[in-house]
Amino acid sequence: MGTPPPDSVVQTLQEMVRIDSVNGTMTGRPRAETELCDWIERTAKGWGLKTRRLPVNGRADQLLVTHEVEAGLPWLLFDSHMDTVAVEGMTVEPFGGELRDGKVYGRGACDTKGTGAAMLWALKEYAGSAPGPNKVAILFGVDEEVGMLGAESFLENDYPSLGFVPRGVIVGEPTELHPVIAHNGLIRWQVTTHGVAAHSSVPHEGRNAISMMARLINTIETNYIPGLTAEHDLTGQAACSVNMIRGGSAMNIIPDTCVTDVDRRVVPGEDFESVLQAFAGVIDEAKAQDPTIEYTVEAITTHPPLLPQGGESLLATITQVLAGLGLPTLSLGAPFGTHGSYFGRAGLPTVVLGPGEIHKAHTKDEYISTDQLERGVAVYLGLMRHPIG
Repeated sequence: MGTPPPDSVVQTLQEMVRIDSVNGTMTGRPRAETELCDWIERTAKGWGLKTRRLPVNGRADQLLVTHEVEAGLPWLLFDSHMDTVAVEGMTVEPFGGELRDGKVYGRGACDTKGTGAAMLWALKEYAGSAPGPNKVAILFGVDEEVGMLGAESFLENDYPSLGFVPRGVIVGEPTELHPVIAHNGLIRWQVTTHGVAAHSSVPHEGRNAISMMARLINTIETNYIPGLTAEHDLTGQAACSVNMIRGGSAMNIIPDTCVTDVDRRVVPGEDFESVLQAFAGVIDEAKAQDPTIEYTVEAITTHPPLLPQGGESLLATITQVLAGLGLPTLSLGAPFGTHGSYFGRAGLPTVVLGPGEIHKAHTKDEYISTDQLERGVAVYLGLMRHPIG
């Protein structure tokens, strides 16, 4: 006999948090979102909703949950990712889903199983009431926290064959239910220095890759980062930081390799090619000043920014729904990235909107308040019931 379906949005979230869906890139666990995908599918079907598996090459399937009403009515697409960041260092049980003092604790409670639970419960309520003005789909995606392969796969491989163009896309992220209409993109570089190994008793016979990297990092932090002046009214200033470094194999060996990862936040309006060329130019300059440095640079991750144009009609509807619930309607920008930029780049009206506070995402005691969660249901349900202009 199967587990009974949850009887509230809070219980829905608790069950989702109790399933480990830490991104497999961080753990080495293949198809890491599969168990959660299975649970969502069983629950959605138990509520009479339709589901469709969407394979992603080399990863867990994504899940599309739908409810259709009268033919000819428009579609509204919601998006929430199933994967989470890692759990090391957490001070609460990562997969406990504990309810305490009006908060649900655990990895993903805020980012972003909270939005997924609220969307799913809202769709259950919508499907169980009188026919509304919209057909509704929820995409439960994979790999948002690392490569965003799920969003790319959906738009390239699945969306063209779905047979509908949504009037709007609501991307679920913890925004405290403020509509976010623009956010930054990013480029991540992997810089590798190449030396020559030698015994540490005769260091002059080798070439120290870590020492080379120290000079490159100094160049990046002295000649590149302070010169970043691009900014956007909604998303803030361009930023760059050196965040990971790996090198050496033993205490008594001169290291022949050192690798560092550099994160660059790109504001709306910046040209990606110009950003790439500027960074390469600074590294090349370091080489010109010290020809002994040998290095390679690779852009390993790029995510576009979300531009604040194209979602005006969707934003107007969201504003009406928020105002009707007595919630703030001010549109914001964000410095972080989301699936929203991929939907926006595909020409779909997109707004990022969800319950939860971003400063609790990825934290050692991650949580979402039940008040926020239930308000999230009210907002999502209000959007499902509202004609989209």
